[in-house]
Amino acid sequence: MSLCVTFLGTSGAVPTTQRNTSSVFVRREGDRFLFDCGEGTQRQMMRFGTGFAVSHIFVTHMHGDHTLGLPGLLQTMDFNEREAPLSIHVPSGKQNAVERLVGATGAKPSFPVRIHGVEGGEVALEAEAYEIRAFETEHDARSVGYALVENERKGRFNRERAEELGVPIGPKFQKLHAGEPVELEGGTVIEPDQVVGDPRPGRKIIYTGDTRPTDTTVDAADDADLLIHDATFASDNADRAGRTGHSTATDAAQIASRANAKRLALVHVSSRYAGHARPIEREAREVFDGKRAFVPDDGDEVDVPYPGD
Repeated sequence: MSLCVTFLGTSGAVPTTQRNTSSVFVRREGDRFLFDCGEGTQRQMMRFGTGFAVSHIFVTHMHGDHTLGLPGLLQTMDFNEREAPLSIHVPSGKQNAVERLVGATGAKPSFPVRIHGVEGGEVALEAEAYEIRAFETEHDARSVGYALVENERKGRFNRERAEELGVPIGPKFQKLHAGEPVELEGGTVIEPDQVVGDPRPGRKIIYTGDTRPTDTTVDAADDADLLIHDATFASDNADRAGRTGHSTATDAAQIASRANAKRLALVHVSSRYAGHARPIEREAREVFDGKRAFVPDDGDEVDVPYPGD
């Protein structure tokens, strides 16, 4: 079951020739999501081949570098004769602002657009095998972050042990792995826990959007496979980061360490580091275990494997 992240925009509020404004594309098998949609996102989607077949867009807050791509993207979807509905999730109370933004050109999309307000602590999207949850962040505007959290997976089936116990190869294997006991010809009942291991964790991706370092992010990112965190400044601009509701690379690395995250992607990089983001990356790696911290370039893809696989 593939889970892949494409970084469409990794710049701070001001785009550069190397980095577009904020947007992250996530593909989980046939499901496709967009987290934030800064100006130029649709071109990035074309440039890096993600396609436009997203079903849900998750907006962290209403600043332009996270939202101004919405009108153009929806208009392009309309031109492409999209019929499937699109859901846009925004911090609670900002639904009208998104409606006005989407309708700024005076054209109404021909496909259904559903806008949902979400509070920190709420489930924005519940699917059969995963959830996307909102969590509180701390910015200079109403904001939330999002966590894609997969359900636990079934434990591994011990075929060798099942055969030792006399279970015939075939449908009884499937029943045991599905959690159902089976009866053998002699009347012996085999319970699933005799041949199936402990449940295995699913995967978890965290996207903070713009935020100061917060305990709620640590909680949301507990054991995350990939934490995508605001790292607008290096520590020599820590005061500015605090005043503007952002984090430094050190802040992000400390959050990742506290959360026991497996990897840390540093995004929303200020334009002052446009061509040389190494100070951001180097600073984070001093705190968070070497190469597990990185500054992605626009277009970079990260595959997220299952824990332990």
